[in-house]
Amino acid sequence: MFQLSEEQRLIQDTARDFAQNELSKNAEALDRGEGKEAFFANLKALSELGFMGLNVSSQYGGTEAGTIAFSLTITELAKVCASTAVTVSVTNMVAEVIQSVASEDQKLLYLPKICSGEYPAAGFCLTEPGAGSDPSSMRTSAVLDGDEWVLNGSKAYITSGEFAGVFVVWAVTDKDAPRGKGMSCFLVEGNTPGLVVSKAEHKMGQKGSATNSVFFDNCRIPSSALMGQLNKGYQVALGELAGGRIGIGSLAYGIGKAATEYATQYAKERVQFGTPISNFQAIQWMLADSETELEAARLLIMNAAALKENGENFATQASMAKLFASEAANRACYAGQQVLGGHGYNAEYPLERMARDVRITSIYEGTSEIQRMIIARNMLN
Repeated sequence: MFQLSEEQRLIQDTARDFAQNELSKNAEALDRGEGKEAFFANLKALSELGFMGLNVSSQYGGTEAGTIAFSLTITELAKVCASTAVTVSVTNMVAEVIQSVASEDQKLLYLPKICSGEYPAAGFCLTEPGAGSDPSSMRTSAVLDGDEWVLNGSKAYITSGEFAGVFVVWAVTDKDAPRGKGMSCFLVEGNTPGLVVSKAEHKMGQKGSATNSVFFDNCRIPSSALMGQLNKGYQVALGELAGGRIGIGSLAYGIGKAATEYATQYAKERVQFGTPISNFQAIQWMLADSETELEAARLLIMNAAALKENGENFATQASMAKLFASEAANRACYAGQQVLGGHGYNAEYPLERMARDVRITSIYEGTSEIQRMIIARNMLN
């Protein structure tokens, strides 16, 4: 059993209060394609509360709260607004990769802007149209021309692409190297000439979170924009994706937990055949299965977060947590809709939105199939 520290409980309570008091006012509007002004105001308020740099050193404006606090925060935000939660999760992931890999000058330049909310969000540019689950097949290139790198290529499904202040971008810097061996990562500011962001994708769920394609057309950046070692970017990407899976597992758990809580309350109030439907064994078993699976998901997430926070190897546990939490949350939302009957299919009730929002959690940050491959590979090796 995980015992939270006083600081972790305070952070969890603060995130819960903000979500219930502020995010709840705008979640439905975001789902309709409205409420962007309030969305950005909430992101700024979250940065002022310290939620955009939860695992970042205070010398760069971060909170130094750790991975467990990050997980708790994402869960509480996701219970109310998954679109806001994923924006915060990805921004934290970018801040962490900058802190772990960037030069001191780069950290001092970008981390305070991310943590303070000067940048509304930050972008993680890895996925490409032809390189999703297999990032080693990416084609975006970076060629050194004098004292500048010239980027050409495209990235797909980039969270917050249209308003990110800075992107971490992966590109091939040695086209003759073996697959996965000739990639580097760069820091590219959102207003750089040659960086073009498409209009937002029309998605099934999490509609308040902008998802864009990002194009690089002879995009010139200074040689100092290289982050970390030349041709060593693939390893950086794999390491950061593992941390990001704790965030998405936490997000999925939050949605599934909210769905189960709503369905439980509904079952107590909904009367059929002269009695609340919570008295029917069929309903009780659906709720019991959801709650049991979600509790198991929570423990897997906490285990992965604790390992990461303690500096131990956590990649396999992060994949287990993300795999189980995302699939359990999908089942919990489906069960919640079933408890509500026809109301569960009606947009007037939150289960309809939750079911759409949760679906992507078993796809992005590595599909469930990729997580199983990672877990099996680590078992066999």
